[in-house]
Amino acid sequence: MTSNNSLPSTFLRPWNDSAQDLEAVLAAFNADDMAGQSGEPINSEAAARRWLAYWVEKKDAHAVGFAIECDGQAVGHVMANSIEYRHETAWVSYWVTPAARGRGLAAAATAALADYCFENLGLYRLELAHRVNNPASGHVAQKAGFIVEGIERGKLMYLNEFDQPVRFDVRTYSRLATDPAPSIARLPVQN
Repeated sequence: MTSNNSLPSTFLRPWNDSAQDLEAVLAAFNADDMAGQSGEPINSEAAARRWLAYWVEKKDAHAVGFAIECDGQAVGHVMANSIEYRHETAWVSYWVTPAARGRGLAAAATAALADYCFENLGLYRLELAHRVNNPASGHVAQKAGFIVEGIERGKLMYLNEFDQPVRFDVRTYSRLATDPAPSIARLPVQN
């Protein structure tokens, strides 16, 4: 795994229940594009604590997730869930707080997570998708070595600003353990 020498104080680490990690979760889910991305709205300290508890307690053998830490603060999240050991597959997702976007952190973290899944978990295929109206997420996926597979029509449904359900098409990607590694630097992983 390649470390990212240009971002020496940036790495992946386990989440904790600190006030700083709680603030990062609240900041992320307060962004308009993240508001509906969780099973419940993360719009209160109690909801953010429930979200964090899942990652702090680590009782799920079918998920692995890390905080993206930059300069002493959590600024994002990268995870593989729905890990299926029989077929050696998992579903990848990521987010970065609005203040930390545009610096390549999500791509460096996602590439590092992929390496971790291949090398430490023995997985072979990683999958991810994003709404087609979020091309920035597609750039992250491609920089992290994921290859476009296609579009799934009407796959996701979120509420709009009027609390009306809206369906979204998604662009799907995959990365296989045998695919060429991306040329970007990866963030180091602390367990």
